[in-house]
Formats: sequence, C-alpha cells, structure tokens
Amino acid sequence: MEKGIDSYIREQFEIKEVDIRTYSPLTLAYIGDGIFDLVIRSIVVGQGNTRANELHRKTSRIVKAHTQAEIIEKLLPLLTEEEIDIYRRGRNAKSPTMAKNATMADYRKATGFEALMGYLYLSDQFERILFLVKEGLKEVNVKV
Repeated sequence: MEKGIDSYIREQFEIKEVDIRTYSPLTLAYIGDGIFDLVIRSIVVGQGNTRANELHRKTSRIVKAHTQAEIIEKLLPLLTEEEIDIYRRGRNAKSPTMAKNATMADYRKATGFEALMGYLYLSDQFERILFLVKEGLKEVNVKV
C-alpha cells in the first residue's frame, strides 16, 4: 500500500503509530471533518480562480450537516461492514455540541459520515474517500 498523507505527516513530525481502532468516534469525526472539507475545497478551487466569498459559499453549501447526511444515506449500500460500523459509532456518539442550522438527526448522520472519512484517512485509504465523495455528490445531485 502506498503511503498516504497521514503517514508522511506522522513521519515528518515523529508522531508515534497509534491503533486507530482505539480512537473515539468523535476524534475520527474531528479529523474527518477537515478531510472532507479539504476534498470539497480542492474541487471548488480546481474549477478556477474566483472571489474568496464565492469559494466559501460553494464549499459551505456542500460541507454542511444536511448535505453530509444526504450523502451518507445514499452511500450506505456501497459501504463495507467495517465502514458501516465506523459510521454507526460516529452517528451514535454523544457530542457535547450541535451544529447551528441542523436537525439533531442530520447532525448525528453527518458526525457518522465525518467519522468514516477520518477513519479512511487515518488508515491511508484516500482513494476510497475520493470514490465515496464522488459517488455521494453524484447521488444527491450536488453540483460543485
């Protein structure tokens, strides 16, 4: 398996290897939120140079909890048993905060989605992240 970004970061900053199965679902969601945001920002910026507020508007429309909840609902049939387990753990985690402008159901599904993104990232499965994001955006008919 080719080394992923996370492996390079750990190597460069001399961060010890950790069994990611020991991470809480909210820790996985924390890093997964950033990874999903990075993927979407990369797509938006790749469409060409434009004003920063337009970039932000396009990105925010996709990374919000409601859209993530829609995406994960469409992706469930494509997930492996392990991925479904990670999603469920994230969805069922008790978070001390909630997104403003999101229902509790959407927020929990989005947290599960982000936990899955974090798990895939930390296990160097970036190609799988890109496949799922691409399929998810297509399934919910989101134009980036």
